[in-house]
Amino acid sequence: MVKINKMLKSLHISNYALIDTVDITFDNGFNIITGETGAGKSIMLGALSLILGERADIKAVRDSGKKSIIEATFEIDDYPTLKEYCLANDIEWDDTMCILRREVAPAGRSRAFINDSPVTLDLLSHVAMQLVDIHSQHQNQLLTSPEFQLRVIDSMAGNDTLLSDYRKRYAAFRSAVKRLHEAKRKIEQNRSDEDFTRFQLEQLDAMNLVADEQEQLEHEREILSNMTDIKSTINGALDALLNGNSNALSLLSEAGDYCEALGRILENADSLAERLQSARIEIQDIADTLSAFDSDLNADPAELDAIEERLNDIYALQHKHHVSTVGQLIELRESFRARLDELENSSFTIEELEKEARRAKSLAKELAAQLSKRRAEEAARFEADLRERAMPLGMKNLQIKVELTPTELSSTGADSIRFLFAFNKNQPLMPVGGTASGGEISRLMLSIKAIIADKMQLPSIIFDEVDTGVSGDVANRMGAMMQSIAANIQVMAITHLPQVAAKGNAHFKVYKQDDEHSTHTRIRRLSTDERIDELAVMLSGSTVDNAARANAKSLLNIK
Repeated sequence: MVKINKMLKSLHISNYALIDTVDITFDNGFNIITGETGAGKSIMLGALSLILGERADIKAVRDSGKKSIIEATFEIDDYPTLKEYCLANDIEWDDTMCILRREVAPAGRSRAFINDSPVTLDLLSHVAMQLVDIHSQHQNQLLTSPEFQLRVIDSMAGNDTLLSDYRKRYAAFRSAVKRLHEAKRKIEQNRSDEDFTRFQLEQLDAMNLVADEQEQLEHEREILSNMTDIKSTINGALDALLNGNSNALSLLSEAGDYCEALGRILENADSLAERLQSARIEIQDIADTLSAFDSDLNADPAELDAIEERLNDIYALQHKHHVSTVGQLIELRESFRARLDELENSSFTIEELEKEARRAKSLAKELAAQLSKRRAEEAARFEADLRERAMPLGMKNLQIKVELTPTELSSTGADSIRFLFAFNKNQPLMPVGGTASGGEISRLMLSIKAIIADKMQLPSIIFDEVDTGVSGDVANRMGAMMQSIAANIQVMAITHLPQVAAKGNAHFKVYKQDDEHSTHTRIRRLSTDERIDELAVMLSGSTVDNAARANAKSLLNIK
């Protein structure tokens, strides 16, 4: 059997409707589920639908004292798109296994988990739909979806790479159009503000602002404002060093005389006088520097007023423009200048952006045309293939037309699509929703999935009694079609038809079992002998005889 890269490996259901606890392990090929009407097959599907995000019904909680749990374990291998989605949403990921769980409390509160990570119901639903698809007569709206129809044709035409390249070019085109619109909006806004912008620029230019001048001016103002204290401090220092009755220089000179005399007496004291002389020279130099400070510092009220006026002008501009530094005012000034320059060059700017948008559109249209050509070619092949597969399923008068209509560029190309069908002679072609019965739609979807099973990355499929209303050779053909799909993806079929049931490689039976208190729904995998008996019942009714068993063995190719 072909190795399938993802499949529903096991399903656990507990405390749900008539099910107390059920654990099922499925095969990776064609799994058959049978059982009498009312045995509980729909209960199992209802439980699995909770994994797919269906609304929880508290009436389905069997025992009001505990929660219902539905857990599906999927074997996965090489599923990069799902891995990327899970990691992007902070969901734990295992490259071999994905476990989806839904818990419903008796009060109705529901919780969802993926690989034991709590998730929203939307996240659970999105991941589950990549892993399992429940296909029934009530869930065939997909066939009426233009998105699904286009995806089918693209998959059959092998357009994945071309479509990916086109989407990149389309994104570039949309980006170019966005830049053009933004430029037009910005230029229009700038034009409406032109006079005010020009006035603000002239005001800033008139200031002749210099970077860091504010700090320098504030420093100079600090000095001029405290001139009296500064000069008093300098004079105090000069008195201590030079001018006072007992100043440092005179004391050092006196000390030098004493040390010179001492040097004539003590052998080790002869350098003291020289050292004091050096200190005296240093002190004199300090005093000269202080005197220079005193001479240079003059309290000029006019200079202080000019600094105050300049700073007030700077502060006013900063307050007006909501900035705090001269550097920011200079940046703002240059932005006003650039804005006016853009206006002067706006016609050239728009012309260049329009050229860019036209080039990008032309490149996108080039690939869109290739897509349209390949879609048209594939549409004809698909019509013939679908007709060939579906007509033997009881639709001998089936007509099919894939209608492709040119449209404006979109993320999928330049085509709109409609699948048109007629099921009777002289009937006009119409969209499937307005012309087909539920059974016909089911058989069409079965045929389509048989065509695309090896082309699209489909999830595991559960066919829920899609063979209702057919029998004989048609039933046999539908079973063979599901069997062929199962060569590429895991298939589970809930059926009442022995012709379909015989084609599975694993067969499960749903049944009811009573105890002294209540009725329970059970499911178990049938052995070969049990399967023969089950098919015999399906063939002949309640009475199972040797002839019925022989017919069952014949269906199973058992001698």
